[in-house]
Amino acid sequence: MGSTSHTVLEYVLLVVGSLIMAASFNSFLNPNHIASGGVAGMSTVVQHLTDIAPAITQWSLNIPILLLALWLLGQKFGIKAIVGSIVFPFCVLITSHIGEPTQNPLLAALYGGIGVGLGLGIVFRGRGSTGGFGLAAQILHKYSGLSLGMCVAMFDGIVILLSAFVFTPENALYGLIALFVTTKTIDIVQLGFNYAKVAFIISDHTEAIRKAILVDLDRGLTELNGAGGYTGESRTVMMVVVKQNEVIRLKTLVRSVDPQAFVIISETNEVLGEGFKHHA
Repeated sequence: MGSTSHTVLEYVLLVVGSLIMAASFNSFLNPNHIASGGVAGMSTVVQHLTDIAPAITQWSLNIPILLLALWLLGQKFGIKAIVGSIVFPFCVLITSHIGEPTQNPLLAALYGGIGVGLGLGIVFRGRGSTGGFGLAAQILHKYSGLSLGMCVAMFDGIVILLSAFVFTPENALYGLIALFVTTKTIDIVQLGFNYAKVAFIISDHTEAIRKAILVDLDRGLTELNGAGGYTGESRTVMMVVVKQNEVIRLKTLVRSVDPQAFVIISETNEVLGEGFKHHA
């Protein structure tokens, strides 16, 4: 029963995410001639040239790509990709008469990008896909040897380049802004705002720093075995994950014990486990 409920939830997320994407497309991107990549962006270009409704273009592109993916990739891309390829254009169709809040292209690119990113992030949280050029990129990736990210970028780039010729170069630049905002919004939906820092500490006073972190900072740590690249001597590398507001305190503690300690602090987008976010 739990498995069934989880599957139902994933399909609900797919539909909800598709609706948000479609509403953002119809209210911000499409009426302002902003093609930010993908089948949706291509449908904006086609509508301007032929007056064919975007949903029709999206179905016309999605279905052949689906059949090609079934043939070349098998069913490994998942049934939800098939559902998403049909549901998203349907959502575009039923929201096609939604109002246009702004005719300012910059605002349209920003809010359209946020809306599409929010919708896609929700779809991805449900382990779904809206098909389209995402499947085409997987096919190209398999048979070209190019990275998947490069293949996705190529398809998006072609759409944005076309928009520069069909509309104006300025519209293409707004498309790039929308694409960038979409990507960042997806990251936020997937990872949240729960940014943390991971610190690697190398010191001759390992025991004292360990005690300061465990007792004064009240954080756990992991000790890694390392070796000096020049001397070859064995060294202990302490790894500790802290929240944003604990970074200064950590640095102060380490400095008070060993001013010469070597400390590397970098950003990490998501931390699961005790003291941080629970496993989803």
